[in-house]
Amino acid sequence: MVWIVGVVALLIGLGLGFAGGVWFLKRQLTNMQFDDKQIAQMAKRMGMNLNPKQLQQVSKQMKNMKFK
Repeated sequence: MVWIVGVVALLIGLGLGFAGGVWFLKRQLTNMQFDDKQIAQMAKRMGMNLNPKQLQQVSKQMKNMKFK
């Protein structure tokens, strides 16, 4: 009987921990903001050189990104 309570408590804890982790990650991603210099550095690390028009498009897409 005692081990059933332990298993149920473990499952509830895992479920709540997972839900809390997802909530925290979503919150962090929505609060994250990049300036153009950071976006250009990130693109350069991935092997791409962005011209100003492309940089503006990427910046606009990142601002419009919504995490649901």
